[in-house]
Amino acid sequence: MHDNPANDEYSWPTCTTPNCGRQLWVNETGRRACRPCEDQTVKRLGELPALFRRLNTTGALMRGAARGGGATSGSKTPPIPPRLEVLALLGPGGIATRLRDVEDAWRKALGWTVAPWRGSPAQAVPEHIRFLANNLPWACDAYESVGQDVEELRRLHAECTAADLNERRPGRVSIGRCPSRFDDGTLCAADLFATAASHRVRCGNCGSRWETLGEWKRLRQEQDVVLRNDARAAA
Repeated sequence: MHDNPANDEYSWPTCTTPNCGRQLWVNETGRRACRPCEDQTVKRLGELPALFRRLNTTGALMRGAARGGGATSGSKTPPIPPRLEVLALLGPGGIATRLRDVEDAWRKALGWTVAPWRGSPAQAVPEHIRFLANNLPWACDAYESVGQDVEELRRLHAECTAADLNERRPGRVSIGRCPSRFDDGTLCAADLFATAASHRVRCGNCGSRWETLGEWKRLRQEQDVVLRNDARAAA
């Protein structure tokens, strides 16, 4: 009895996700991505909304504080260091765009219209994630390019996680002097510091606090007033 040459040429199907490539189980026959890759993608999609919210809050604080002449020392340093990876993830080509591109590719494969415009990234990101989570089982089963998209979602999640961890890493940053005044009208003028681990600032000299985005903006406005008054006095 001779062996069938065709048996030697048969290659067991594998997961199409880059850096995975594991052989599919018998009950995964016909799938494009293995169940472990699908399960990990479900987990990552579930974590992305919270990661985005935290990074978006950090970005809002950067934008709210980074104005010329913002600190009484004349420095333009914002309260939270403007980390480029955070700004890149929140700006054009960032989280919202990358999720939308995956959604559009899936919609095209399904014969559907492209993703509708959903407003700002804060409004759009949850909708993109909801679409991808709902249609992930189909993609892992039948979408030829799902492996590349699973890898893209893995990279996006990893970048967001790294940026989030970096923002929480302690490190004091000088943000100018305290613009508060004591009861006798004396300017406090103590050095203020912010850390990437907290959105709160407290003056160690007079006890003044700034916590919310509105309070951060008020702090910058009050520092600007002090700067202008000092400039007029020195003129």
